[in-house]
Order: sequence, then C-alpha cells, then structure tokens
Amino acid sequence: MESSATQRPGLGIFWMMVTGLCFVAVTALVKALGGRVPAAESAFLRYLLGLVFLIPMWPSMRAASLTPRLWKLFGLRGVVHSLGVALWFYAMTRIPLAEVTALNYLNPVYVTLLAVLFLGERLALRRIMAILAALVGALIILRPGFRELDPGHIAMLGTAFLFSISYLLAKVFSGEVSAAVVVGMLSITVTIGLAPMAWAVWVWPSLGDLAILFGVACFATAGHYTMTLAFAAAPVTVTQPITFLQLVWSVALGAAFFGEPADPWVIAGGVLILGAVIFITWREAVLKRRVTPIVGETRQ
Repeated sequence: MESSATQRPGLGIFWMMVTGLCFVAVTALVKALGGRVPAAESAFLRYLLGLVFLIPMWPSMRAASLTPRLWKLFGLRGVVHSLGVALWFYAMTRIPLAEVTALNYLNPVYVTLLAVLFLGERLALRRIMAILAALVGALIILRPGFRELDPGHIAMLGTAFLFSISYLLAKVFSGEVSAAVVVGMLSITVTIGLAPMAWAVWVWPSLGDLAILFGVACFATAGHYTMTLAFAAAPVTVTQPITFLQLVWSVALGAAFFGEPADPWVIAGGVLILGAVIFITWREAVLKRRVTPIVGETRQ
C-alpha cells in the first residue's frame, strides 16, 4: 500500500514552492536593511524577536530530560550556528541575493563530506562525482582569478560549512529528544550566542528596522513550517528540485529591487550545484537513508 507521502506530490510541490518564497523573503528583508544595523546585531534581534514562536513549544521543552551530554551538544551547536548566522547576515550586506542563494546550495555537499569523516558514511564513486560537480559549480560562481572576491563570498562559504556542522549535530541527538526541543534549544542557544557579538557592535535600531527583523523571524518560521508540510506530503525526490526556484526568485528580486543584474555565471553555477545536490538526495532515498539535508533546511 502506498504511503500518504507518495499520494500527494502536487501538494508537496506547492508547499515547497511556498517554502522557497518564504526563504527568499527572509533573504530580501535582510538585504533591505542595507547594513543600517550591524550583521551580528541584526542576527541577534532576529532570534530574540523570534523567541515568541517558542511559546507553543514550552511545555515540551520543560518536560524534556536533558543529560549533561545533551547539554554539551546543544551548547556546541548553539556556538557553531551563531557563528554561521552572523556570517550569513554579513554576506547579505556584501554580495547579491542570487550569489547568497546559489552558494547556500553547498550546505548539503558539506554535510555529505562531514558525514564521511565523522559518521563513518561510505562515499561511492557516483557521490564523489556529484560532490566534484558541486565544487566546480562553486568555482563558476566565485571565478577566483577572474574577478576580485568579496569578503561576503568567504563569509557565505563559511556559513554553509558551519550550518552543515550544525545539521550533523542535530542528527546526533534528534533521535533522543523531540523536534520541539531541538528547535527550541537552537533558538535559545543562538540568541545567547549572538548576544555578546551584538553588544560589541550595538547601535539602536529604528522601529522600521525592528519591524523588518520581526518580518524575517516570521518568514523564517513560516518557511520551516511549510517545509515540514512539504516533506509530509511528498517524497524528498519530488520536492528537492523545486528548491531551484529559490535561485530564480532571488535573481528576479535582486534585479527588480536591488539593482543586481542577472549573472549567467551565478545561475550556471547554482544549477550545477543544485543538480549535484538532487543526485545525492536521490541516492540517499534509494539507499533509504537521510544523511544529506534538504536545501534550506538549516536556513534562517
């Protein structure tokens, strides 16, 4: 008998499209801040304002029994994710929307490599070829030697790497605690982790900037929720290709609102990276394993 996940592919595609729009809205709103609020402070305020969404999770979090080992893992993940978020907000002030989106596709590739190093995963030849293709895609986007690299590019590469570590840490303890605890602890630890970074560069934001950051929190939360609905409605192999639309929408928004012309090299590199990610995801589905995350799964 078919599972419900295979019976509603149209609904899964719809929810993944909504997810992509939410995440692109997050990126565009951060871009709209225009550096008026320092990156670390913007990231801190986004998480601080987003704590309101933890209220429904509070009973589950209070009921959780956390061992010293889990506290250490949650703390480590909070530090890693805090650094990744700060770098992501910084990258948004430096490089075009499309480049941020395209480089974010490297996240699952990093996870695959780290899973081999730390979780004992095997790396078959086809997956090695997919990873190499993704790295070529990154080189096409960055084009080192043919143009001057911005610090935002380096920050985005670091963001994807740090988020992949965060994801693997989540995989380690996700079988021991509920999803509500995983999400809630991440929000709390990242808020705490970003606080000293924000304090070091603090400027008083305007009410308009606070409204934008609250919008970021709303769209990020909505995106994670609709992504969950997409996974429940259709297989990953059906919903994963829809993430390409995030790149399309990023290019369109960048051109329409931020004066960022469409760069064919960025589009080509992003397509190559996403193609590799889709292949890796498909292989994991065939092997009935989920080590590689979905694009955007650790997004803010």
